[in-house]
Amino acid sequence: MRGSPSRPRSLRWRVLTAISVVAAVTVTMFAVPLAIAVRDLYRNETVTALGRDATWIAAALPDENLERRRTVRLPAQVPAGLVVGVYSPAGRLLYGQGPAYSAVAARAGDGHPHDGREGGFLLASAPVPAEGGQAGVVRVGTPYAQVGERVDRAWLAMAGLALLAIALAAAFALRQSARLAAPLEQLTRAAQALGEGDFSIRPPRSDITEADAAGRALAATAGRLGEVLERERSFSANVSHQLRTQLTGLLLGLDAALARPGADLSAAIEVAVQRGERLRTVIDDLVGLARDTRTGSTPLDVPALLEEVRLDWHGPLAARGRGLHVTVPPDLPTVAASAPAVRQILRVLVDNALAHGEGEVSVDASAVGDALAIDVTDQGKGIDEDRDPFARRAGGDGHGIGLALARSLAEAEAGRLVLRRRSPPVFSLLLSPPAQ
Repeated sequence: MRGSPSRPRSLRWRVLTAISVVAAVTVTMFAVPLAIAVRDLYRNETVTALGRDATWIAAALPDENLERRRTVRLPAQVPAGLVVGVYSPAGRLLYGQGPAYSAVAARAGDGHPHDGREGGFLLASAPVPAEGGQAGVVRVGTPYAQVGERVDRAWLAMAGLALLAIALAAAFALRQSARLAAPLEQLTRAAQALGEGDFSIRPPRSDITEADAAGRALAATAGRLGEVLERERSFSANVSHQLRTQLTGLLLGLDAALARPGADLSAAIEVAVQRGERLRTVIDDLVGLARDTRTGSTPLDVPALLEEVRLDWHGPLAARGRGLHVTVPPDLPTVAASAPAVRQILRVLVDNALAHGEGEVSVDASAVGDALAIDVTDQGKGIDEDRDPFARRAGGDGHGIGLALARSLAEAEAGRLVLRRRSPPVFSLLLSPPAQ
């Protein structure tokens, strides 16, 4: 049977837990050996003091066989609280306090001091030297509970310091976890805002290198997405206008032919078919461009493209008594651009010259350093000084939405579309060479 999946923990909880556990383990690793060392230190200090007192008392006793004496007077300066007894070398109590038999005293029968525990007392024994042997043994003890109290007080102080250290580590962990989690929470909120369509997000700085780098990347991505979406919206609106314009011209031609008595319907249908073919080409190009927003990576065949312009627009201009002049000099620089995009840009420029300009229309290609310039001009009055020809307008006598579409297509191809001269108007399409 599978266990239920564990609930995910927040970063704050993980950092707080990790630092607190590490602090607790570290304190324990140091505290336990230190506590044992303190206990041994206090015991050894007490044993040393007892041994010193036992040796001093033994030196003060007469150096004769103490088993034959009826009484022995101990020194008056014996510290209070000590249990002092005089024993035979065999460990039998002769004078003073203590049990009738003491193993610690008996071990001192070998002529050397000894220590140990008996009956709740910490003891030290020292032999009483005599001529030709050993007069007896002095046994000095203190209740082991007194040593235990000192050890307990020391351990209590150490435990308090350990808890204080762990509490300080937990407080630091709490602050650090909040500091580490806050940038991620801000990035989460920024990502949610981005998902809701806010492309102006700017996550605040946190002074954490990785979080700041992620924030900058998210802000840059949001900016790029905003630009792409705005370009797509503008492209869609401009394309709709461009298609409606072509379709309106086709329908108006058919309506005019049907409304005129005796009109040559065959000629009207032929013109409509030609316009329908051009509209199909426009649709194919724009659909292809909408599906692929990357700039062209193959060299552009400029002579073939300008020949298409000449074939497509010579008839419409000639029908209005206007000429079309196309210039393609040899040795033009090689540029990388999408042929459908450049075709639509030139279609917009020539169509604007046909609709709003006068006289002959010229389409001239030329080299500008290692770049390519294609100029479209006519002999009309041009564009007013206070008017931006690339601003989107649904009506009026300006160049309207088509030029806005043309400029967006040029920028998508890493090129530029500029108005080089207002009167007579000269529009220049600048295309860069392929990236090395």
